[in-house]
Amino acid sequence: MKLVTFTVADEHRIGVVDAEQGHVRDVSDLLPAGAGVLEVIEHWAQWVPRLIADAPAVATHPLESARLVAPIPVPRRNIFCVGKNYRAHVAEFGRSGYDQPDRSEELPEYPVVFSKATTSVTGPFDDIAAHPGVTSELDYEAELGVIIGTGGRGISRERAFEHVWGYTIINDFTARDLQRNHKQWLLGKSLDTHCPMGPYAVSADEIDDITAVQVESWVNGEARQSAPVKDLIFDIPELIATISAGITLLPGDIIATGTPAGVGIGFEPPKFMVSGDVIEIAITGLGVQRNRVA
Repeated sequence: MKLVTFTVADEHRIGVVDAEQGHVRDVSDLLPAGAGVLEVIEHWAQWVPRLIADAPAVATHPLESARLVAPIPVPRRNIFCVGKNYRAHVAEFGRSGYDQPDRSEELPEYPVVFSKATTSVTGPFDDIAAHPGVTSELDYEAELGVIIGTGGRGISRERAFEHVWGYTIINDFTARDLQRNHKQWLLGKSLDTHCPMGPYAVSADEIDDITAVQVESWVNGEARQSAPVKDLIFDIPELIATISAGITLLPGDIIATGTPAGVGIGFEPPKFMVSGDVIEIAITGLGVQRNRVA
């Protein structure tokens, strides 16, 4: 099932998308008052039977005219992110000089985990703020986002996918100068609007083999990134096991799994984004997001 959050008269509504038919069904009235996609994920086993049974009878809206926001507009807590998780990206990041403390191209021994503030989340078609005076080195990172359905701590690799509700697209948009200057990643990753999410939250049953899906990006129509999820250095079960070893994962938590090679700092000279540039990201089965730098 493809879930979206969209707005009608400034009110958030929950929709079930039929991408082939090009429409979204407003299922908000089938759910408890005030429930959002986060609550649907948390109570999935209880609520999905009604969505399956009753959604076909509710009103539809043309998908192309629906005002989509991030499927989870305000996550419960910071997004877990993973750095340097594709081999070719490790090399380009090391060569760029933006890694600290050196220009190492060695593969990480353990997952590199950091976070993005919840206030960085924005919609899949919204403008990205340029933050002039704060940063001048804007970069993009196309990533698969894993959405946790069943929480837990000490989750094993073998049982990791039992805790996955589904997937979404994340753009780990980055202020590279802040990332470099502060010698840590939180500030450079967390500026307001620097986490486009969506368009959909897609339940895991819709994806036959998550390792086979392709992560791609384009800037102003120029192809930049393309790699399958199977190329991750640390795969999804490893990431879930590592993070949950001592941190309780909660329903609705999001793990951004890392970006392939082809980001702006991977070029010589770097290709930073500027106002007016457009970044598009597509992942097989998860839709396409398109954001302009304001």
